[in-house]
Amino acid sequence: MAKRNPAHEPSQRQLRVGEEIRRVLAETLERGELHDSTVEGFRVIISEVRISPDFSIAKVFVAPLGGGDVKEIISALSSHKGQLRKALGQKVRLRITPDLTFLADKSFEEAHHINQLLHLPEVQRDLNSDGEEDE
Repeated sequence: MAKRNPAHEPSQRQLRVGEEIRRVLAETLERGELHDSTVEGFRVIISEVRISPDFSIAKVFVAPLGGGDVKEIISALSSHKGQLRKALGQKVRLRITPDLTFLADKSFEEAHHINQLLHLPEVQRDLNSDGEEDE
């Protein structure tokens, strides 16, 4: 009997399959295998793929490389979901090819925001103090 993961963390197999899907999708886009001018004009980072426990759904997190409209990228990729699934089915051996859902990756924006916060004068003052408080 399989153990249930109480924290709902992905299994090692989910992580491996998600990474393989990420690699295949990135290669497919990089090689221009979609043959569509709207998609070929975008430079996209596929940062992560999270796959459901039953391997039927893959959430693909994308971000524009060098800035751009992420909604437009998601729309273009979603319109070619069938072609991407076909390429995925040919290159990754799974019982079922997962349905792809494209989502905006906000981790780069969050990292930039945290970096800005760390450079605020108030924070710098606190970081530069040696843990001594004014008496």
